[in-house]
Amino acid sequence: MLPSWPWVTGVAAGLVSLHFAQKLFFPYFWTDLKFLLKAVKYGVTMEIHRLSGRIWTVLDKFVTLAEKQPDKPFLVYEGKVHTYRSVDKRSNRLAQLFLKEGTLKRGDTVALLMSNEPDFIHVWFGLAKLGCVVAFLNFNIRSRSLLHCISSCAPKMLVVGADMLGTLEEILPGLQEDIRVWVMTKESRLPHANTILDKLEVSSDDPLPVDLHIVNNLKDPHLYIFTSGTTGLPKAAVISHLQTLKGAAGLWAFGATPDDIVYITLPLYHSAASLLGIGGCIELGATCVLRNKFSASLFWSDCKKYNVTVIQYIGELCRYLCKQPVKEGEKNHKVRLAIGNGVRTDVWKEFLHRFGNIKMCEFYGATEGNICFMNHTGKVGSVGRTNFFYKLFFPFDLIKYDFQKEEPIRNKYGWCERVKKGEPGLLLSKVNSKNPFFGYAGNKRDTEKKLLRAVFKKEDIYFNTGDLMVQDQNNFLYFWDRTGDTFRWKGENVSTTEVSDVLGMLDFIKEASVYGVSVQGTSGAEKPQPTLEPCPRMEH
Repeated sequence: MLPSWPWVTGVAAGLVSLHFAQKLFFPYFWTDLKFLLKAVKYGVTMEIHRLSGRIWTVLDKFVTLAEKQPDKPFLVYEGKVHTYRSVDKRSNRLAQLFLKEGTLKRGDTVALLMSNEPDFIHVWFGLAKLGCVVAFLNFNIRSRSLLHCISSCAPKMLVVGADMLGTLEEILPGLQEDIRVWVMTKESRLPHANTILDKLEVSSDDPLPVDLHIVNNLKDPHLYIFTSGTTGLPKAAVISHLQTLKGAAGLWAFGATPDDIVYITLPLYHSAASLLGIGGCIELGATCVLRNKFSASLFWSDCKKYNVTVIQYIGELCRYLCKQPVKEGEKNHKVRLAIGNGVRTDVWKEFLHRFGNIKMCEFYGATEGNICFMNHTGKVGSVGRTNFFYKLFFPFDLIKYDFQKEEPIRNKYGWCERVKKGEPGLLLSKVNSKNPFFGYAGNKRDTEKKLLRAVFKKEDIYFNTGDLMVQDQNNFLYFWDRTGDTFRWKGENVSTTEVSDVLGMLDFIKEASVYGVSVQGTSGAEKPQPTLEPCPRMEH
């Protein structure tokens, strides 16, 4: 018997009304739901691995890929292809070399001072196969600041690239005597420096015993990555295996696939290039084109030459590209995704106008932070979106902030207060078992300073991002400003206190006060942006 037509008409009318209501009042419902389900799926997969008794790390995924797709290009560097198998074997050689030397044991820290090159990754993976924690040193810093970074993570060993020997020579007199120094050369004139390349030729490429790097807890440290934060000298942010896995999921979450070719010109010593870029390629089983230095003039020709489909950026990188003289055929490339953070709205619009229909995947995060926003809708200027479901998994708040006293405002009862939509507020992210804050290596004082307690109730603990954000009526989030004493120059966070300390070392300067100003006629100075990494290494 056929159904009653009025009933069918009523249901159809109701569905149409529901559809229009959704479009009117919840226009991003389906895109939000799709993105949320993707994130939940990844989290469930991680939990299944954990419950099965074997924690699956990014290194484990790489070794598996080296077996499944050994001949697929993993790295392309200066025209040379490094396959998954070749990278795996060379990292084995390095691990076997250090194992034979007997200077390292599981859990030891090794500091790495190298520029963007394949051996950065070989050393990183080789040390990880020994169960070591690797500290990525920023090659842009020198002397006292660099020595501070090395001492703060207490390494047993320092590995230095061939092009960093001048920097090493500067700090050798002040380096702790118990830190063994290894250089990526066949010979060295520097005292107490052990050479690697000559020994690597006779080192075995056999796999290392798995028990050396089996991870028992995802919260165990994997890397130390230095962040300028908002004040003082650089601090070694503890990067756990959990954070590494989350970072590696970024490209996938934005829609990248195993067939993509990812172009990385950002420095590997920081989170964006290493975790999101290299880790992301491993998560996908994709190919990475690595460049030693960012070059604005050669950027698009490289993209065309290597058939690049995904690029990584920081705001400054996009601005430098937009400052290049206009050339014919600028949209003639295969790039479809640009993933990064810190791009200004005006640069964002100009970038798309100049270089074509590229999906800009802007996100917000901090190296040591426990929260991340991802702009999965492509809303120009926004760093991401929030909704009821997102806050269930990643609770955060924007609170009132006293700009004069540079501290959160508390009411007469001692509690912080949330801002209204459209008002700038200090971003706080709740610290709990699912979203832990791992702090800084060897620095309990600065770790505690990043936590805000008794926010809305006595037992509250929140991570203080130090960033001011605005949430609009449609729940899009926008970066507003950064607290603290930093300014930015060519993409770098520069600490004013660190600069004043260095100036104060001069005999004829009694006291120095440093602050950032806009410099006319240059393209380097800008308002602080919450990037995960310092500037790309520039090619002049």
